[in-house]
Amino acid sequence: MTTVSSAQGSVISIRGAVVDIAFAQGPLPPINDILEVDSAGGDPVLVEVQAHLGQTSVRTIALQSTVGMKRGAPVKGGSGPLTVPVGDAVLGRLLDVTGKTGDTRGPLPGNVPRQPIHRPPPPLRPYDGRPELFLTGIKVLDLLAPFAQGGKAAMFGGAGVGKTVLVMELIHAMVAGYNGISVFSGVGERSREGHEMLMDMTGAGVLDRTVLVYGQMNEPPGARWRVAMTALAIAEHFRDEQHKDVLLLMDNVFRFVQAGSEVSGLLGRLPSRVGYQPTLATEVAELQERIASTGAASITAIEAVYVPADDFTDPAVRAIASHVDSMVVLSRGMAADGIYPAVDPIASSSILLDPLIVGEEHVAVANDVRGAIEHYRELQDVIALLGMEELGRDDRLLVERARRLQRFLTQPFAVTEAFTGIKGCPVALKDTIAGCRSILEGEADGWDEASLYMVGTFEEARGKQEAAQKSQKVA
Repeated sequence: MTTVSSAQGSVISIRGAVVDIAFAQGPLPPINDILEVDSAGGDPVLVEVQAHLGQTSVRTIALQSTVGMKRGAPVKGGSGPLTVPVGDAVLGRLLDVTGKTGDTRGPLPGNVPRQPIHRPPPPLRPYDGRPELFLTGIKVLDLLAPFAQGGKAAMFGGAGVGKTVLVMELIHAMVAGYNGISVFSGVGERSREGHEMLMDMTGAGVLDRTVLVYGQMNEPPGARWRVAMTALAIAEHFRDEQHKDVLLLMDNVFRFVQAGSEVSGLLGRLPSRVGYQPTLATEVAELQERIASTGAASITAIEAVYVPADDFTDPAVRAIASHVDSMVVLSRGMAADGIYPAVDPIASSSILLDPLIVGEEHVAVANDVRGAIEHYRELQDVIALLGMEELGRDDRLLVERARRLQRFLTQPFAVTEAFTGIKGCPVALKDTIAGCRSILEGEADGWDEASLYMVGTFEEARGKQEAAQKSQKVA
């Protein structure tokens, strides 16, 4: 798995994923170095140094299962951090945290270049020029929380509100227009999801430009903790050595924090706020600061983030949110109302929503849409108690338009076509802006709200409304 030196040690203690190792002579291996523990005939078990216990022993965390490991097992000292295969040979392959293949196409060639998973972030550099938008074809995202080429976007939501579906749709929507390399990192997710992703990408014909890296929830915490670093090392090679733009998708970054918390507890560290590891901010920063643009090429990250118990004040959520450029918040209430994607237009935001970057018309329409929906929410209690009839004429008109805007910002997804029977349709940004402007100006005031639900462009909604009117006349 990695080149090892002649330093020899032996296992003196095994407690689950924590392995203590003693060295008879020589300097101790540095923190984050990889060691190989002999497993009596099988492949060696890789462990990563996490602490020096004294002059002669270290404490490590296992990246693979320790079942069958024995005290006294010989250990080979490493000559650096874990290295993983990179380059064109890994395209179209499914790898684990150590770079071992998990698909049915056999092992990688022996001459594949390797890179360490631990690297410093690229140096700060002055940014020249205007940020380039990373258009997704999803109306609510492109309008209210635009993504940046070379930036970081995160989708925050509790269980069952559509984070993974949104990530899958982003992959599907970007296949046609994105010419770079895609690296998907499954951090602590279900085995079923990894299999489905592999099948979907094979069926879509995009696997040859994609690398899948998985550390699933049935694996030890060390594997789940370091798999994001493995994916980053692969992405950095394509960015720095081949100067290719890379799309890095991570699902789920909260599981990275959760695995780090498990590792911290296993190592005996005192917990910090809400039981998280005291090194939470450092670990998140070490991951996020490596996702950057270097001038010749960029890494664009799209991350799904689970929000425990829908608590957006959770320390892990706050730590991740502080590093992202675009924050997409998924609402359980909107999902319950059938508004999909369930993106909260008020809570979602982006630093790119600036007239100097996206233009004055885009910002004006986005602000008007937000204003209308926010005013509607303020009046919802009044409507629930007294009904729409008690509202003034202007308020009633604004509420009706806000409801139509909410429905227009829904969209059928290609990845849900098998369940809904509605064909997915990406929408250009100019069509989204034009449609929202038309609704705000009252073009759809007399329309049935259902005509705007689950459509692409405003013209499609117009056709749906006209067809509904014709059917009513016939009836």
